[in-house]
Amino acid sequence: MKTNFVPVLNINFVNKRFDQVVEILFSNIKSNRKTFIVTANPEIVMYAHEHAEYKKIIQSADMVVPDGYGIILASKILNNPIIERVAGYDLMVRLLELGNENQLKIYLLGGREETNQKAVANINSHYPNIQIVGSHHGFFDWEKNKITAEIKAACPDIIFVALGFPKQEQWIARNLNQFSKGLFIGVGGSIDVLAGEVQRAPRIWQKLNLEWFYRLISQPTRWRRMLAIPRFLMQIFKLKLHK
Repeated sequence: MKTNFVPVLNINFVNKRFDQVVEILFSNIKSNRKTFIVTANPEIVMYAHEHAEYKKIIQSADMVVPDGYGIILASKILNNPIIERVAGYDLMVRLLELGNENQLKIYLLGGREETNQKAVANINSHYPNIQIVGSHHGFFDWEKNKITAEIKAACPDIIFVALGFPKQEQWIARNLNQFSKGLFIGVGGSIDVLAGEVQRAPRIWQKLNLEWFYRLISQPTRWRRMLAIPRFLMQIFKLKLHK
């Protein structure tokens, strides 16, 4: 019998299949249950490992899903394997599909202004039954803005927050108590793919668990961020040795 959660460096990852995760989230949406979900890859886990306040935020989430093969690999090394990867982009797309099927209300926060507008236009084009009740770019003064009030007034079912980590999770945690409903999910660079500005890795790269390498080739400026992966695996092996 699989456990519901698998700990990786003190972050509890949900141990369910993609479709099961979607089912839970959609049930929460239908029942107006406020939900904070984190799609965490090795980079996010490593950042949380090194920043206590951020770790508290991740640990406060209602659900943390394994976005990245490195998390799956780590769980296997620790002899407590997670069933399957739940990719953040795939989850966002499935939520958009459900939104289209059920005329859900969506708010999109983040990205450059042009990127945000392109993403909104593409959602309108591909998911015409979705109600986009608001959007805002990600470059705003955190102390002086009306975004939280605007979202509250619009009562969206899903709030996609594309500020990149750690800001998107920090923003959600900081504002979550202002809301009575809504699924809040950080989607990071997925907004760039949604806007058509960045191409996702071809399916063969995804199947080979090399999507991270494709992104590195496509965006060489990410190399510094990728250094978190070997540091993450070093921590996993150290944990394995001390068990």
